[in-house]
Amino acid sequence: MDQVTVICRDGSERTIEAPGDLSLMEAIRDAGIDELMALCGGCCSCATCHVYVEDHEGTLTPIASDEDDLLDSSDRRTEKSRLSCQLRLNVGGIRRVRIAPED
Repeated sequence: MDQVTVICRDGSERTIEAPGDLSLMEAIRDAGIDELMALCGGCCSCATCHVYVEDHEGTLTPIASDEDDLLDSSDRRTEKSRLSCQLRLNVGGIRRVRIAPED
């Protein structure tokens, strides 16, 4: 089981545990954190699972062109922006993420 601290939009923090083979989006959703909409269910077609990766160990999966295009549509994009549906817990040692503000 991997542990990740999720910072919600109100600033509260929750540490969640999930199997490493899940996407970050699935782990957040399964933990009952409902402010991460994830409307497309992880198909990388909506950007409603936008997070900021605050802390990780290792190298994250590179941003693919479709993820990059979706993040470009957000006024809230930063250098820490990723779509949580595109990140696996067992890659890059994700330790702390912040749910991005809604666009």
